[in-house]
Amino acid sequence: MRLVSTRVFGRWIKRQLPKTLFGRSLLIIVLPVALMQVAVTYVFFDNHWQTVTSRLSEGLAGDIAWAVESYQEEPTAPAFARLSRRAEESMGLSIALQQGRELPVNRRYSFFAPIDRALQRALSERLDEPFWFDTTRYPAYVDIRVAVPGGVLRVLAPRDRAFATQGHIFVLWMTVATVLLTAIAILFIRNQVRAIERLANAAEAFGRGGEAVAFKPHGAREVRRAATAFLAMRSRIQRHIEQRTTLLASVSHDLRTPLTRLKLALALSEPSKRTDAMKKDVLEMEHMIDEYLAFARGEGGEGLEVVTLRQLIEEVSEGARRAGAEVALDADARLTAEVRPNALKRALSNLVMNAAVHGEHVEIAVRSRPNGGVEIVVDDDGPGIPADRYEEAFKAFGRLDESRNQNTKGVGLGLAIARDVARGHGGDIVLDRSPLGGLRAVVQLPG
Repeated sequence: MRLVSTRVFGRWIKRQLPKTLFGRSLLIIVLPVALMQVAVTYVFFDNHWQTVTSRLSEGLAGDIAWAVESYQEEPTAPAFARLSRRAEESMGLSIALQQGRELPVNRRYSFFAPIDRALQRALSERLDEPFWFDTTRYPAYVDIRVAVPGGVLRVLAPRDRAFATQGHIFVLWMTVATVLLTAIAILFIRNQVRAIERLANAAEAFGRGGEAVAFKPHGAREVRRAATAFLAMRSRIQRHIEQRTTLLASVSHDLRTPLTRLKLALALSEPSKRTDAMKKDVLEMEHMIDEYLAFARGEGGEGLEVVTLRQLIEEVSEGARRAGAEVALDADARLTAEVRPNALKRALSNLVMNAAVHGEHVEIAVRSRPNGGVEIVVDDDGPGIPADRYEEAFKAFGRLDESRNQNTKGVGLGLAIARDVARGHGGDIVLDRSPLGGLRAVVQLPG
């Protein structure tokens, strides 16, 4: 039971900790400083301030006890005058006799409780008579009243006679020091975190395929090393993409030339079942080449644009309708997203055409996500895919068909291209069971 409670408490502590690097770094620096200041302040008040205050309170209580005893020994006007004058000159106490008066009933307590406690304890030890005091009414004095026969003996004592008055200055200096150290820590930590934020922004922009931002290594040595490594990695990846695209484009161009000659020869030949079959094979080969090139080209150099999603999806839906599927669209005409239109259109076309091929009814919905961004949901009533093979469906050249039947159109790149495009926008594609009974593909795009 204790182990479970410890784990629950540990998880609660983790939830309360800052989530950002700036917040955690600030906590690492400021928290020890603040704890040290609190510890030093506590030790100061416990070992020094309270000791000094107790001694002062005891001394004041002794003087008041002497004044009360002296008055009680000779309660005459001349004797009280001499007592009052002596107390004023030697002790700095202002003593007045309030005849016929009683001690006040109500009492106001000081905001700083140790002051009242020290004086209360000292007066209780030295006086046998009832007493009352107030440390809040006068800024420079402490009002102390003692019950005597025939009235009340009122004593106004300077505050520095009752307790140490410079303790608040020490607390003020400690507070100022803590605030100053915190401000310096914020300044330095912010400069270090800003360099990491710039690196993260550059990496995110590159991951989404946007234009390369003006970025150079900045910050601490370790951060500059990471930034330099990122720039080198970005150059290698860009060079690899360019080489792959150039290679596939060259292969595509070289293959299209003999394909064109074959198409021309078949067009000029006598119609027959054999020539019809050969024409289908040529068209299938041309379609394969187009898919290979689309997969290799990725998103090309297309820039980001703000588009209306409903209009883009309506264009995609026309292809599915021409394929004979019934397509229903549910999308708010006001929903927009910053995307690469041609790339997203190609990805959605792959999803929608895949749904149209395997099902008769296709539903497309566009909606806002609770955490920002939008999602495009494509449902069909086809046979669907087993849940344990969802990730396998995204593998390039995978068909979820053990026989890899070449009579099936396509080469297994549709979902791979679609996910590549979605992730290139900073989003993703997930598969699920559709309410229609088939497959649901959800395209998630960031805001």
